[in-house]
Amino acid sequence: MTTPKKTSSSEQTPLEEAYPTTVEGLVLEERLGYALRRAQLKVFKHFDEAMREHDIRPAQFSSLVVIEGYPGVTQSNLAQTLSIDPPRVVSLINSLEERGLALRVRCKRDRRSHGIFLTKTGEALVERLKGLAEQSDLEATQSLSEIERRQLLTLLRKVYASEEGDD
Repeated sequence: MTTPKKTSSSEQTPLEEAYPTTVEGLVLEERLGYALRRAQLKVFKHFDEAMREHDIRPAQFSSLVVIEGYPGVTQSNLAQTLSIDPPRVVSLINSLEERGLALRVRCKRDRRSHGIFLTKTGEALVERLKGLAEQSDLEATQSLSEIERRQLLTLLRKVYASEEGDD
């Protein structure tokens, strides 16, 4: 690893050197948070492109998948499962309801709670979206072999699972 050339304030730096295009040689190159954020930006860019025609954001997609997997999930359970602030989940579910993708049904055992279910339109869309998300992941990680991709997923799950165990 090369270290960037240090210049004193009295030395003049050519204009093209004043505007970096890489973090090579800087401490950022060795920081996990920086690498994760850069990878997230790339993955989300691919995801946004894949979901553009359906106007679906990552939190909406995640919510649809959880609702599909756990029909009747409550807003509070959805918020906890996805680590989303409860007020944000309310507006997220409102938007899914307005689009006809999900609906709230009052729970029989606790009349204060509402279970969330996908509509028929939501069920059909989530199937399509899961395929698009898979293709998006593969495109975003095309520089990795399938084994490397699985290893990366395993390691990332290990990182965030350790946080969940600390709660």
